[in-house]
Amino acid sequence: MTHTTTTGGNPEALRAEVRAWLQQNVPPGWRAAQTGTGQDMFVRSQRDWFTKLVKAGYATPHWSAEWPGGGRSLAEQKVIYEEVARADAPRLILFFVALYHAACTVMEWGSEAQKRQHLPGILEGRVWCQGFSEPNAGSDLASVRTRAERRGDVYVINGQKTWSTLAQFADRCLLLVRTDGSGAPQAGLTYLLLDMKTKGVTVRPIAQITGDDEFSEIFFDDVEVPLSDRVGEEGQGWAVAQSTLASERGLTLVELTQRMRYSLPRIAAIMRERGVADDPALRRELGRLIPKVDAACALADRYLLKRIEGTEAAGDASIVKLAYARTLREFTLLGQRIAGLQGQYREDFIRGGGMETGNWPFDFMNSYNWSIAGGSDEIQRNIIAERLLGMPREPKNWVLA
Repeated sequence: MTHTTTTGGNPEALRAEVRAWLQQNVPPGWRAAQTGTGQDMFVRSQRDWFTKLVKAGYATPHWSAEWPGGGRSLAEQKVIYEEVARADAPRLILFFVALYHAACTVMEWGSEAQKRQHLPGILEGRVWCQGFSEPNAGSDLASVRTRAERRGDVYVINGQKTWSTLAQFADRCLLLVRTDGSGAPQAGLTYLLLDMKTKGVTVRPIAQITGDDEFSEIFFDDVEVPLSDRVGEEGQGWAVAQSTLASERGLTLVELTQRMRYSLPRIAAIMRERGVADDPALRRELGRLIPKVDAACALADRYLLKRIEGTEAAGDASIVKLAYARTLREFTLLGQRIAGLQGQYREDFIRGGGMETGNWPFDFMNSYNWSIAGGSDEIQRNIIAERLLGMPREPKNWVLA
């Protein structure tokens, strides 16, 4: 499998190449086709789009150079993400964990045998999910309680995970478990690669207020995981998990902020359609929103530039995430206000869309995800205060059952 890129590391030549490819390959009318559809059709469309991107070399620019499409600089990766956002292409929601969390974790921490086993499978369409969050351990991963007891050459797992994206379709799971509860919470965690078809694994989709079932709960009842499926050493799970969470940092927020920017014309179009384009209050709100969207894009760009230059500081990513979450909320709320009563109706949602599909009730409710997922707004503010501004840390009393 080889990718088709011929730009030789020139970002602007790459931009023209990617833009032309997207014009020819983005599924026409995909938003309408994915509105109100079931998960089966969504999965098929995601697999088709994933296959196209892999063959073109645009699914894995962040992978190392020996892989198809890999070895791209951060500047080149940014170009690809910007053009995908500009083209309003479907998001690879089904394969996001595989392409980023799983691949980058295995590349950095995995054994040679694990790399040979899992990386080719990702390119062939294996789906991964993430088993980090629990009912009482969301943003605070140090509170993970799912237990793993080592018995010979296997770990026996008992516990529960929640908010695992599309786990009902996953072949593998990135699983964070507790192997020791006697010391510091972070020191007792271990990282495993779980086969989701293992006996004792039960997956239950979660019905959301939006009508989607994107997330699932995963239950483990005496699930045996081979010792060979451990990543890193026992008790090193905290460090491995931090690498997993950092794998998407920057580029994802570049794409999402750009998607919001390119969606601004939808708001203007709705204003014209409803005959409120001259409403002074709504025009004022739109006028306030546009520079906030531009600022969120600029923050994401600045953060990525700092990563390219090697000057990234702890807390920089939190600034971008916090700005995006707050701006997205204002974006979707203004859409609802402009849509009027129609903006209060529940409509069929668009599978595979971004966070600003134009289905305002769904988008507004979904915007709250970004205030929680990947670290709540409160967690982000603490990180900024403590790690970036050097303010005193909040006192913490760790209690493990």
